[in-house]
Formats: sequence, structure tokens, C-alpha cells
Amino acid sequence: MQLTADFEQVKEAFLPEEEYKPYKLWMPKRVVITPDALKEPYGQELYERITNQGLAVEILKNNRITGLRGTTERETYKIAKNTLAIVNAPPSSFNLRPIPPSADWQFHLAEGCPAHCQYCYLAGSLSGPPAIRVFANLPAILDSLYRFERLNQPTTFEASCYTDPLSLEHLTGGLEKTIKFFGERENSYLRFVTKFDAIQPLLNIPHNGHSRFRISLNAEPVARRLEGGTASVSARIKALRKLALPREQGGGNYPIGIVLAPIMPIPNWEEHYNALFEQLEQHLDFPCDLTFELISHRFTPGSKDVLLEWYPNTSLEMDEATRSTKTNKFGGRKFVYTKEVMKQLKTFFEQQIVRRFPKASILYWT
Repeated sequence: MQLTADFEQVKEAFLPEEEYKPYKLWMPKRVVITPDALKEPYGQELYERITNQGLAVEILKNNRITGLRGTTERETYKIAKNTLAIVNAPPSSFNLRPIPPSADWQFHLAEGCPAHCQYCYLAGSLSGPPAIRVFANLPAILDSLYRFERLNQPTTFEASCYTDPLSLEHLTGGLEKTIKFFGERENSYLRFVTKFDAIQPLLNIPHNGHSRFRISLNAEPVARRLEGGTASVSARIKALRKLALPREQGGGNYPIGIVLAPIMPIPNWEEHYNALFEQLEQHLDFPCDLTFELISHRFTPGSKDVLLEWYPNTSLEMDEATRSTKTNKFGGRKFVYTKEVMKQLKTFFEQQIVRRFPKASILYWT
């Protein structure tokens, strides 16, 4: 297989960095809150926080969210992605599931994301229209995590499986609460990942090294064409530097991580990913606690169908004929790159990291 992907009109991807529009914090067009969520102290806090930002919050008559459906799937997508719903997480949210290799367990501050990534891994994972749901009973969820802690051993918890928590932080303050919570635990550690750069309010939180702040990055053409509504790669890297810098230098002194995902063999992929590593090396030119997670692009038949409904004109390569198939124990299929392509990609990325960041840890390749 030739190591390329069919990106239409790729010249758009090569515009100079100065032409990026600055990222603006997401503001929903519609905000609703359920009666049960409003009974929660944090739900009341969310209501006040959001209304203080000039947004109207509609108090629903019952705990069912309506008005998300359009006449087409594309219209439903647009309506849902502009809706913020404050709800209570269901009882099932308190029964955590393991999530190897990312962490021991996953829990949720919210579900849904305001970004428009055309490879979105939430496609087919969440039921119903992709509205953003924030959980008003988050304090109860946090208080329940002790049941999953391993005795006298470190336990890791992933908080960004179904959302990008930083993208909502200006509206919710939930990430700050969560970082503070883990900062007071003895052997519990928080992990989350973001494509955004609004980190300033979180720099001085007493995290005590118990929260690893990870940034999702990709080659410039991938980010430009496929990661709509997110901060630029350059802005994310600058945020990563500030997160890792010592407090006395104005930083957050966080353990940090880089999630390279989804890795794609685009035209001239080695050149573009090499440029990304050069930027990283320039900005992370000081000792820091750094990890890497390497995730190649994959998709399922169901996610492909959903993504093509959401983004009918996407240039995302999802050609099943050029992929290998993996089947899980439940019979589900996903399409991944061939062994040959995976080997070339894996070798390149691991060599780059070992050469440029010899003290960093590569947590996994998948």
C-alpha cells in the first residue's frame, strides 16, 4: 500500500500560521437545565455561572430533553452541537468501566464536545443527537471514586473519554473542581486530554502532581482540515509549555502528556510530523514530566456512516479496501491500517521521540 491518503485540495492546509483565526470560547445557542439538575448545589452553581455570562438558561418542565431533532441528520447535528444541557448523570455513571491502555478507570464530567473533528470518535459511541450534556451531580460522582481505588497502589482515572473538558470549563468550572479533588487524594491520579488552549484559570490550582494535563496534537494539514472549532496546533503547543513550566516561571508545574492522534499517513506525512516534533522540541526545552500516547486512525462501519452524515463533504480517508480489519470479542469490526503501514508509522514516531525526548515515556501505540 502506498503510504498516502486522498486529501482533496491540500493546498489549503499550507496557509501560514499567521492566518489562523484566534480561537473563541464556545458559547451555546441554547442552554437547558432539568428540574433534577437544578436541585443539585452544583446545578444551581452552573445555572448562575452561565446566566452571569449573558446566556439564557431554560428550565425544563421535566427531565427529558427535547427539540434536538431536525428534518435531516445534518440539521440534527447542527442543533445538537449548539445545545448545552445541564442534567444529572444516570446511576450507571457511578459504575465505572476500565479503559486500558489509557487509565485504570473512566468517569465523566460531561458527554459531548463542541468541536467539529471530522474523525470524531464519539460518532456511534453515544446514543441520540450529539448535544453537550454537563453533569450537575459531578460532586457525587467524584465522591464515589474511592470505591475504585486500589489499596496502597496508584490508581488512574480518565475524564475525557466522552468530552473535551477544557472546551467547557469557562461555562462549568467542573475541571477545576476535579483537579482540586484529585490533588487531595493520596494514590489517585487524574488524566484528561484537550484540543483547546484556555488554560490560564487552571495554572495555580493545587494539583499536587496528581493531574496529568494532556494535549492532543497532529500534523498541521490534519489539524487544519479535520479539527474544526479547536485551537491551532501552535496555540496548543504554547499552552503545553506553560502548563509544564515551574510556578516561579509563570507555569502550572503540571505533569504533561502529548496524545498524537489520530496519526494518518497523509501526503508527505514524514515531513509534516517532523515539523510538529521540531515545534515541540523548541517549546519543551526544559526538564518536565512528559508522556506520549500514539494512536493511529481507525473507524468502524457504524462510525463511518455517522461521520458521513455529519460531514458529507469530508476529505477524511475511510477506504475499507485499503485497511485491515480487527474484530473484538463481541464481533464488532474496526478498520485499521495494514501491518506494513503501521510498522512504518510506529518506527518513525518512536524514533522521533527517543531522539528528541529521551527522558519521556511512550505509554502505548495503537
